[in-house]
Amino acid sequence: MGNRGMEELIPLVNKLQDTFSSLGQSANLDLPQIAVVGGQSAGKSSVLENFVGKDFLPRGSGIVTRRPLVLQLITSSTEFAEFLHCKGKKFIDFDEVRQEIEAETDRVTGQNKGISPVPINLRVYSPNVLNLTLVDLPGMTKVPVGDQPADIENQIKEMLFQFVTKDNCLILAVSPANSDLANSDALKIAKEVDPQGLRTIGVITKLDLMDEGTDARDILENKLLPLRRGYIGVVNRSQKDIDGKKDIHAALQAERKFFLSHPSYRHLADRMGTAFLQKALNQQLTNHIRDTLPALRSKLQSQVLSIEKEVEEYKNFRPDDPSRKTKALLQMVQQFAVDFEKRIEGSGDQIDTYELSGGAKINRIFHERFPFELVKLEGDDKSLRKEISYAIKNIHGIRTGLFTPDMAFETIVKRQIAQIKEPCQKCVDMVISELVNTVRQCTQKLAQYPMLREEMERIVTQHIRDRESRTKDQVMLLIDIELSYMNTNHEDFIGFANAQQKSSQMSSKKKAAGNQDEIMVIRKGWLTINNISIMKGGAKEYWFVLTAETLSWYKDDEEKEKKYMLPVDNLKLKDIEKSFMSSKHIFALFNTEHRNVYKDYRQLELASESQEEVDSWKASFLRAGVYPERSVDKDKAEVEDSSSDGHIHSLDPQLERQVEIVRNLVDSYLSIIHRTVRDLIPKTIMHLMVNNTKEFIHADLLAHLYSCGDQNTLMEESQEQAQHRDEMLRMYHALREGLHIIGDISTSTITTAMPPPVDDSWLQVTGMPSGRRSPMSSPTPQRRAPPGPPRPGGRSAPGPPSRPAVSPDPGPPSVPSRPNRAPPGVPSRPSKGSPAHGESPQSSIEG
Repeated sequence: MGNRGMEELIPLVNKLQDTFSSLGQSANLDLPQIAVVGGQSAGKSSVLENFVGKDFLPRGSGIVTRRPLVLQLITSSTEFAEFLHCKGKKFIDFDEVRQEIEAETDRVTGQNKGISPVPINLRVYSPNVLNLTLVDLPGMTKVPVGDQPADIENQIKEMLFQFVTKDNCLILAVSPANSDLANSDALKIAKEVDPQGLRTIGVITKLDLMDEGTDARDILENKLLPLRRGYIGVVNRSQKDIDGKKDIHAALQAERKFFLSHPSYRHLADRMGTAFLQKALNQQLTNHIRDTLPALRSKLQSQVLSIEKEVEEYKNFRPDDPSRKTKALLQMVQQFAVDFEKRIEGSGDQIDTYELSGGAKINRIFHERFPFELVKLEGDDKSLRKEISYAIKNIHGIRTGLFTPDMAFETIVKRQIAQIKEPCQKCVDMVISELVNTVRQCTQKLAQYPMLREEMERIVTQHIRDRESRTKDQVMLLIDIELSYMNTNHEDFIGFANAQQKSSQMSSKKKAAGNQDEIMVIRKGWLTINNISIMKGGAKEYWFVLTAETLSWYKDDEEKEKKYMLPVDNLKLKDIEKSFMSSKHIFALFNTEHRNVYKDYRQLELASESQEEVDSWKASFLRAGVYPERSVDKDKAEVEDSSSDGHIHSLDPQLERQVEIVRNLVDSYLSIIHRTVRDLIPKTIMHLMVNNTKEFIHADLLAHLYSCGDQNTLMEESQEQAQHRDEMLRMYHALREGLHIIGDISTSTITTAMPPPVDDSWLQVTGMPSGRRSPMSSPTPQRRAPPGPPRPGGRSAPGPPSRPAVSPDPGPPSVPSRPNRAPPGVPSRPSKGSPAHGESPQSSIEG
């Protein structure tokens, strides 16, 4: 009864694993279990059947176990089996269990020897078992058969490592006694993952199939290839016994009789056999669980803490309580309003560090995108002069004008102001798009109430759309107001009298300012030069510095090694379509006079990771006087080239003077208009659109939701949310129960001390000991079997074999070996570290 607490833990641990599996997530508890590893036909499945006392595992030649079988043995008053993939179905007949394992294996792997790492979970309830969790793994193989891939050995090895590399997994290394233990697949695996031998338990099978006159005494006494936890020998049923339906209980009695009657194992009989192995495994697993309890407890506690806050909301949950639904509706609306306002106005808590939120994006629209769209409207100086020239000539008509006409100024200004309408409407559209995205982001927290989320999104989005027409009308009204009256008495307007004088002053100031601005840095940052050929190094990232006069780039941000300096005079920028292979966003600088911009390149292509970064650089270039290319520039250039009087105005000095005056007046007045528009349009949008939407959410959203109909329908939970709540509660209670039982176990279990260390140097080296020779080439005298022909079946005789005489050689003990006529593979005893016996050494065999 000492391990009663531990016996209660293992079923609970199984329950925890099932709970996490049903949730589709891993608890990562790494629960203690025993993995059974070994070569093909080593007898792994027979050992498991002996534990259960039933025939229930598939048998045959070649690879039979083709998927991991997680076998949970649970003590119960009744005997039956259950599969995790057949929930609720109890198997009383264990022949049906075998058929189900075979069918489930074939379902995933096919019927022609394929393998799969997907485990089959089987629970066996029986009064004859101890609580254990064992994993039967496919045997190691080297030659593919059937549908198996060429790398079948590596695939099986990787599958085994998924289990045996875990620190909480004990390794049951099964090796047959009638093959060389030095070549045991199981011990090779154990040597790789457990070089200290702390988790490895050796099992030697087929002791009754060894050649006559040979035995495995040195192995079972832990003298040959010793393991810290030692070896346990078992005798399974032969294939003939299985075919003859020999009862497992009778086989266990025959196994006991074999150990008691065999002269080499008689003194070890109490520590051999399936019954002792089962008890030893139960105690070893008990020790292992005891050792891992602190880590398991801390893991459970961290799991509880991670879900405790969420579970607190579910503890007193009653889905049909109408007051709960009303309260939840109010809370959801209030939370939505708070979240929306925080995203627009900004807040100090829950700051998103990965992307811009709604308010920051709207700010960027107002101060980067909108000014950029306005500047794109500005034509170059040459085309503006051309328009002014035509306007003056057409106003004068057939007469020769003596004075600069007012109408030319008004006509040009009105045409320029009318073009502002399109960027203003585009600004409204961009803000609306960001508001709708912000609404969607804020409603993500309402996923548990899909109907409420859908209705709330619909109401708020509809309100935003309703405000769209009002806002656009107001914006258009502002532009129409500017068009309605030209205020030439504005304090910032230069006036007709000062236009010519102002022009000369502005040009001289520009030169002076240019020298001052040259040292004023507008922007610094990383950009990629995209159009350098692969032969010259390909696209490369540089540190760019933009001033009012130049664009320079350096090797890095220390700005020590300057690569190039480019004057910004006569430069314009244009967008470049993103290439199929590139993820970067690209724009280009080119010269308006069709000269090379950089070395022998007509344009300089610059790239950045995001469109936001590109837009920000474009806004910086505007401040340096580098304007975007207009789509109509090329058409106008062609028209100018084909026009017969394209340069006729340049022949008339008086006309040139009038054009210069009007151009200065237009520039002065448009700068006033642009400042006004850049100031008033964002304010109008904020008042009529953004602030109004916030007020609507705070004041009217709840009323609109109540007017939609049945609130019970709105507050219906999603099926996923209800399932999630139930699973979280189940997980929480299972974790709490696990912590409670662990607390009891730590004081109620009996544990045995870890065996003392052994000479495990053979485990910690890459290969086997170099001093070991193959049995057939051993130079030392060989021990032969007693005279007389061996039995045809290769089994040892039931009676005790005669013991050979002691070797007269006073040197090291003679090396045991099987007779020369026996197949090779029986190792000689290692010369290094071999213990001396008082009696003649027994013949041994490596399993």
